[in-house]
Amino acid sequence: MDWEPPACWYEPYWKAKDFKTYTEANWSIYDSVGGAPAGVADDKARYKGGRPYKNFNVDKNDEGMWWVAVKNPKMVDDPAAGNCKRDPFWVDNGEDPGVPQAIDTETLAGLAHQRTVVPPTKISLAPDGKSTVNAPTWIWLDKGAFKPVSVTASLPGTGLWATTTAKPVSLHIEPGTQDAESLPASGECGINEDGSIGEPYARGKGELTPPCGVRYLRSSGDRTYGLEATLTWEISWEGAGGTGGDLPNGTFATTTQVPVQEIQSVNR
Repeated sequence: MDWEPPACWYEPYWKAKDFKTYTEANWSIYDSVGGAPAGVADDKARYKGGRPYKNFNVDKNDEGMWWVAVKNPKMVDDPAAGNCKRDPFWVDNGEDPGVPQAIDTETLAGLAHQRTVVPPTKISLAPDGKSTVNAPTWIWLDKGAFKPVSVTASLPGTGLWATTTAKPVSLHIEPGTQDAESLPASGECGINEDGSIGEPYARGKGELTPPCGVRYLRSSGDRTYGLEATLTWEISWEGAGGTGGDLPNGTFATTTQVPVQEIQSVNR
């Protein structure tokens, strides 16, 4: 997946009374050891002394929350993870935080997107031993292995949530040699109504053209051809408040080594 959420953001974290308890406990520890870090005096003025907050806004405890900077746990080593440098700030319930990188449903969609894991692209081939020159090789994906995958990210207590859904939509075939024909010619095998791609080979289909496959025109000799199959997943999201949209498609490739033999025939 190519799209990523921010390396850091701001989200609601503390109720006023909880923030007061936590912060004053830390101040007490500093006072007991006689060495408060630089900036504590400014924090006392900021959060308790009325510049601009008075007594941690405890009189508004149920009317809003303190928002804090959070690093994306999957990107903590990214230099951009240090870009959210604002001190904790108060936001009334229902108010727009009014700061860049404040968490919203799109950010949550990015987090869900980042956690989306799709199954590996494992194709089935027939014949699954050696393919034969001028005879079609059938390719398919089982419908049970490639179902839509959904992941939800939410922020408890805020009503914010977003769900991303990845859905397989097509398989692209590259035979691994110019001496081959893709079936269909575009190499794009669409998804069937039942969620499968292509059609499994069965006895009696040897003379038929598969809906998804390849026809090799020359033997691979002592080597093999690297048949590359790339599965495209269409990704969308929906979130709280009727939000939603599309995300960049995800593409996942696998390469299968295919030996191709030439069967000699004698005409009399």
